[in-house]
Amino acid sequence: MNVGFVSTRLAGTDGVSLETAKWANIISQFGLNCFFFAGESDHPPDRSYVVPEAHFAHPAIQALNTDLFDNPTRAAETSLQTRKMAEHLKGHLYRFVRSFDIRLLIVENALSLPVNVPLGLALTELIAETSLPTIAHHHDFYWERTRFAVTAASDYLRAAFPPALPSVHHVVINSFAAHQLALRVGAGSLLIPNVMDFDSPPCEPDGHAVRLRSELGIAEDEYLLLQPTRIVPRKRIERAVELARRLGQRCALVISHTAGDEGSAYEDYLKQYAELLGVRLLLASNLIRHDRAGGPRGSLFFSLADAYQQCNLVTYPSTVEGFGNAFLETIYYRRPIVMSTYEIFKTDIQPKGFRVIGFDDFIDDRTVEQARQVLSDPGLAAEMVNHNYELGARHYSYRILERRLAVLLDQLLGA
Repeated sequence: MNVGFVSTRLAGTDGVSLETAKWANIISQFGLNCFFFAGESDHPPDRSYVVPEAHFAHPAIQALNTDLFDNPTRAAETSLQTRKMAEHLKGHLYRFVRSFDIRLLIVENALSLPVNVPLGLALTELIAETSLPTIAHHHDFYWERTRFAVTAASDYLRAAFPPALPSVHHVVINSFAAHQLALRVGAGSLLIPNVMDFDSPPCEPDGHAVRLRSELGIAEDEYLLLQPTRIVPRKRIERAVELARRLGQRCALVISHTAGDEGSAYEDYLKQYAELLGVRLLLASNLIRHDRAGGPRGSLFFSLADAYQQCNLVTYPSTVEGFGNAFLETIYYRRPIVMSTYEIFKTDIQPKGFRVIGFDDFIDDRTVEQARQVLSDPGLAAEMVNHNYELGARHYSYRILERRLAVLLDQLLGA
């Protein structure tokens, strides 16, 4: 039986792409075949159906988004172009389903966050017309983002983000999302948290990984602070810059990801802010990918795992997270973390007993002092990270995902 994953992008180190790969891995172990529809795909070409207009960064989609989400009313031409693009994408979705004989769709955030409204509308119509069993895997909802607070697309949002259709089964990654989905859409959902393969600990860093510090120009006696997120305002990376300044130690703050779908203005601000505070800020997305690969002219790429294993401390000052992939990765790679205790962390994660250096709205003297202690005391850091790893294995391992997916697939397919 063939399963089709659909998203705007299934490539790189963003949370949706990473979690999709984990789901596909588990589902393949169940004996099902996985195929992928997106505007960009890292998956095997013979199993991928790539349509450039499905990507949120396609110029035509960005132009539509400007009129849909930067103004309270939309132009008639925008409505017309939205319908045309939705029909174009729906035609490709039908070909994807028929070409690969797809029996189950798994939609990764494309029915949750309206970064590509025509794709959401196309998916909704396809599902309504075929009653194809569908898992809508929701990582973020539009009501969680200020970007979508002013909208000329409220009719589209009600119709497709997410749709209330009998063949759509909703999966969320935190309890707050489940409550909001029930309140706003009247839909029940299954909670499946993000996971890591805690039963297979990471390998020890090799010679290639060790080269990351020298490639970044970080000295042996210099601390590497890793910010393993995209460069977007809700990540509050300026708090990490402030922490680096207040530590009073030689350190470099390394950001592993790009800005993504939210422009470069925040990145420019961070560069200026770091320069103002005298903090060495290194944007390393040109070196760090999800997996290693040889670059052109003998250049090197490093994996996200290499970045975690070479850092001394992870910074994660986000104000809003759907779950917190960077938190989970930090636990998996046994690194101490300074983080904001965002709402989902407080409600779903912190009660399990994880040990972190947490703060609410701002970095205070206590936060700085705790970070200094962890950096200067390897024994304290080891005790903290080993404790967290054991909790991660108990609550967020692949075993959790396997059990919950097995139940869900049995309901949908009788698998």
